[in-house]
Amino acid sequence: MDVVIAGGHGQIAMRLSALLTGQGHTVRSIVRNPDHTEEVAATGAVPVLADLESATLGEFTGHLIGADAVVFAAGAGPGSTAERKETVDRDGATLLADAAAAAGVRRYLLISATGVDTEPDPGRGAVWAAYIRAKKAAEEAVRGDDRLDTTILRPGRLTDEPGTGRVLLVPPPVEPGDVTRDDTAATLAALLTADHTIGWTLELHAGDVGIAEAVAALDR
Repeated sequence: MDVVIAGGHGQIAMRLSALLTGQGHTVRSIVRNPDHTEEVAATGAVPVLADLESATLGEFTGHLIGADAVVFAAGAGPGSTAERKETVDRDGATLLADAAAAAGVRRYLLISATGVDTEPDPGRGAVWAAYIRAKKAAEEAVRGDDRLDTTILRPGRLTDEPGTGRVLLVPPPVEPGDVTRDDTAATLAALLTADHTIGWTLELHAGDVGIAEAVAALDR
């Protein structure tokens, strides 16, 4: 399988790249900072320099030719402005969708966030509210795009604890919870080839079910 990851230097993306290349897949990881290419290459992925905020549709489409699937793992990150939540988390996701469709790539995995179905807590500030709304808008855009075979994954609060390989993977709603970045990456790897999850929006938290079993259970 040939997979393109947008936001390839992110913590989940780096873990996903290493998992997929270790399984024998080809991975192209899109990064905007040339200083990150060496770290990305160390995962086994092929680094591709492109900026979601400035690339044209034609330029971005060229990076996806020949791929079997794309993963949106990009984010403006902590400390960024409300405006960048829109230009990266929302507009970047839709640019990847348009480019995938133009390149003939149907399989699309979107990493979203838990809590997007409720109004943002005003106590967390304008940037947090912009983040939640941007993620929600990205979900709505790709979910309604019949050019794509989309699965949306909403991880809970992300931690750097070692993965357990055991999760709770269910449609919303679900109570808030944590999940490791290791287990999030492993779940994404499993979802890539799980065509029965196309069209699903899924919440991911730590749980008691093995990842492969949790993904397979969605087909029952």
